[in-house]
Amino acid sequence: MRVAAIQHDIVWENPQRNFELLAPLVAEAAYAGARLVALTEMYATGFSMAAERIAEDAAGPSTQFLAEQAQLHQVWVCGSVPTKARPLAPSSRPTNSFVLASPDGVVQRYDKLHPFSYAGEDEHYGAGELTFTFDVEGVRVTPFVCYDLRFADAWWAKAASTDLYVCVANWPAARRMHWQTLLRARAIENQAYVLGTNRVGQGVDRSGATIEYLGDSLVIDPLGEILAAADAGVEQVVTAVVDPQQVADVRSSFPFLRDRRS
Repeated sequence: MRVAAIQHDIVWENPQRNFELLAPLVAEAAYAGARLVALTEMYATGFSMAAERIAEDAAGPSTQFLAEQAQLHQVWVCGSVPTKARPLAPSSRPTNSFVLASPDGVVQRYDKLHPFSYAGEDEHYGAGELTFTFDVEGVRVTPFVCYDLRFADAWWAKAASTDLYVCVANWPAARRMHWQTLLRARAIENQAYVLGTNRVGQGVDRSGATIEYLGDSLVIDPLGEILAAADAGVEQVVTAVVDPQQVADVRSSFPFLRDRRS
């Protein structure tokens, strides 16, 4: 299955403008043959802490855009969306929710486990409690959101049931080496594909200071080899093919996971 990472800029807190700019990039990815298309963390707003202003209903415009694009192009489309608290959710605060839309418009969600306290995300968004693995045309896909990348135990717990991890992010240029290194580490240690898609351009931190983003979006194979890499600092669609059989073959040839102790 071909997958696509869309490395894109984000117009700050302006979903409608972002929808207009992103629609051609989703079309480009679909035209290139991608069956799963990944946008970034808070793809329609930027990594804003104004949760009370930007959080949307579960069926709000940003979720609807993903569903509409998935139906229009008959592909799977994902990204994260600031979402108002839902009935029976573990937190009464909004969540930073990974949203996956299928070609028939059905939406599935994963709430970010680890709000980024360094930037005050934990003060405005609640933490998720559960991880999920979704079947995407026979590929077992487990999503994570940005800061989740630093917590290997959550990834390890899903390794046996995962062919492809997808990590959507707003990861700053100041720590780009961490992003690149941790993505490869997660692929190697879990013997699975990893797709990491990250924004470019400029955002704003909670003090109002400018944050630079360079992207460095990657698709990595189960041995840690880079299959596709976006150029730093530019909007770009990159694609690669992932194959569950390759995951099985690597794990059979190098049966390291069975030696892992929880």
